[in-house]
Amino acid sequence: MANMAASLIQHGRVQTTLTKAKAIRSFIEKVITKAKKAAAKTDKKDALHLRRLAMADVRDAAAVEKLFTELHKEFANRSGGYTRIYKLGARQSDAAEMALIEFVKADDPGYKKQKKAPAKKGKKAAAPAAETAPAAEAPKADEAKS
Repeated sequence: MANMAASLIQHGRVQTTLTKAKAIRSFIEKVITKAKKAAAKTDKKDALHLRRLAMADVRDAAAVEKLFTELHKEFANRSGGYTRIYKLGARQSDAAEMALIEFVKADDPGYKKQKKAPAKKGKKAAAPAAETAPAAEAPKADEAKS
């Protein structure tokens, strides 16, 4: 995990299996959150502590340095969702599902929830009419039995 996280930080994207990509997503997002918190801290001791925690996770000094000096600025306005996974299909040799994991750009809006249209009043009017129809049919059924 640490080696793949370091590669992702250094290169911005990594091609791997889908299972590993899903596993690395939560791992790297926690490290990015530490970098963001360290940038927000005014106390240098707290920022150094967070950097050391990230170093314990990633174990690559150059990658941690790049994350804490450059990359954390890209994610300053994002509250999460720092990575994106693309499915690439099956690998030919062993048919393992492949994926590409990459960082989401700072200016990328991402997917937004579509607003649902308000309910039409015509549907409500149709519902009471449907309720009265079975009541009107009930006497006809009684007349047929008589």
